[in-house]
Amino acid sequence: MNGVEAFLLGRALMKIGEQAMPQPKSGPPGSVRSVVVVLGDVVSHPGTTVGEIAARTGLPQSQVSTAVARLEQAGSVDTEPDPADRRRRLIRPAAEPSARVAEVRATTIDDALTAALTGPDGAAPDPDTVREVTAALDLLARTLTPAVTAR
Repeated sequence: MNGVEAFLLGRALMKIGEQAMPQPKSGPPGSVRSVVVVLGDVVSHPGTTVGEIAARTGLPQSQVSTAVARLEQAGSVDTEPDPADRRRRLIRPAAEPSARVAEVRATTIDDALTAALTGPDGAAPDPDTVREVTAALDLLARTLTPAVTAR
């Protein structure tokens, strides 16, 4: 596999993940990509600021602020004033997972993966292929976590 193939695979996996993600029952629907990226960064860097998240992720600061607001509303993160600069807020994962976090964590990618593996003619994927791909994704998830890729 070369870099382009790895990049395209990553994009395909992001699309599968987005399709599998349950939409919030309240609040505005929309792309979850920036919210997931921001939450992943907050989990890896608790006590961080919007500016620091923007610098690490490459997302615009306004997009990070919006994602943090959505995450705070969902109960996924807590914020508090930064003692060093009261104009900034420190962001950390919520102490207790919210109902939304529990819902997202409980949702599998099975249906989205099956849809992605469905042939162009609409033929259902071979069950052995689905099992092999699922096993490969489980291995990747165990070995290429955000903490590993941040190195």
